[in-house]
Amino acid sequence: MTRAHGDRRIAPWKPRGRLGGCAASLVLLMLWNAPAEARSLETIIERGALTLCASPNALPFASKSGPVPGFQIELGEKIAEQLGVKLTREWVVSAIQYRRADCDLVLDVIARKDTTPAGGVRPSRPYHRSGVVLAVRGDSPATSLTSLGSDQRVGVPVGSLVSMTLAKGGTATSPFVFEDDIVAALANREIEAAAVTPMTVGWFNLQHADKPLRLIPAFDNDQDLNWNIAAGLLRPDDKLRQRVDAAIGVLLTDGTIARIYARYGVELRPPQ
Repeated sequence: MTRAHGDRRIAPWKPRGRLGGCAASLVLLMLWNAPAEARSLETIIERGALTLCASPNALPFASKSGPVPGFQIELGEKIAEQLGVKLTREWVVSAIQYRRADCDLVLDVIARKDTTPAGGVRPSRPYHRSGVVLAVRGDSPATSLTSLGSDQRVGVPVGSLVSMTLAKGGTATSPFVFEDDIVAALANREIEAAAVTPMTVGWFNLQHADKPLRLIPAFDNDQDLNWNIAAGLLRPDDKLRQRVDAAIGVLLTDGTIARIYARYGVELRPPQ
């Protein structure tokens, strides 16, 4: 999961590879606290606002006071605009805050055809493909996972599925709590590769254009380490979900989502 913790981000995927992006942790914390009544399109329009729950210190996902708002905030604003309402923000990092928040929407929810989210969270149509990638320094001779030496360590999120997958294959790993720490350790030559999300690599490269990290093939064919990304709606009625789906369709077609992601160094990948 990705969660705010000071000015860092906790790595976004835990065992079984079912979580990705900042919103995944939001959904988990809200599962037992979501309101029982459905969220109707009529209510949203009458209120004139769509409420997005996001973490206040989790760039590139979202930020309350950073130099940029984060792609979740920008995308949320565009979805709200398509619905003809404004976007309001609930900044949440703890279970207590989630219980008090009145969320209509969370972003970067994993959407799997074989899994239905709990707690009344309904995913929209997917708009992005994410997962785990393997990053190395630009001057690394590595061309694949198997080309790494037996003593060359890969930074992984502690307790994650990718850490167990690599360990089973005999790859030496170094566990970290924060994704930011993994890529920092890679840049500082403390490890030889980093198993992180493409968002983290893109954001790092945007801020370190003089020494960008490079991606090498590793997990492209592992279904558990690749997933579609969607908007998560909290117990929406059918009309609200349909309108959000339509909004995402427009934003995909006119290139808005791709442009938002590009501002944070992230390449939009079509969902599968």
